[in-house]
Amino acid sequence: MDADSDRARLKAAGQLDLASSGGRDARIEIVDYDASWPDRFLAERERLTAFVPRLSWHHIGSTAVPGLAAKPIIDMMALTDNPDEHLPALVEQAGYECPDAYNASLTGRRWLCRPSAAYRTHHLHLVADQDELDRHVHFRDALRSDRELATAYAALKRSLAERMADDREGYTAAKTAFITEARAHR
Repeated sequence: MDADSDRARLKAAGQLDLASSGGRDARIEIVDYDASWPDRFLAERERLTAFVPRLSWHHIGSTAVPGLAAKPIIDMMALTDNPDEHLPALVEQAGYECPDAYNASLTGRRWLCRPSAAYRTHHLHLVADQDELDRHVHFRDALRSDRELATAYAALKRSLAERMADDREGYTAAKTAFITEARAHR
């Protein structure tokens, strides 16, 4: 399956989840860095520890990079042998959604959001692969240490958000190409 048809399939699956919850996906908006993002991560990490005490949460994504413009959504990732094991606690007790369609094609990982797929303040990524966690942490750290890379990434995200405000899958795919290129040169 080529990337365009895969992206179309994922977009259709995401729309099914949104329709079932009565909502539609929020537009992509990139905002200037907010100094409260690290504290929001720490507060959510503390809150989640009550529900899943064995997981160690990492702040990933652009909100984890001081000074970087981002979607105002706190991205968190944890490594676990069995991502499905933690879903009941995270969904039934911690108030996250685990949209079926978004997760249907994922292997060895789960994606959750809060408070809903239509309006997100937090994303949780549960991964069973140490390399997956390492890739995200290393890219975060590269952005933290290389101001030129962070500036280029912020410019790309702003440009993509202007052109693809209603196409999360396209936006993510375009960012992925930048991330892959940046990793290749590190």
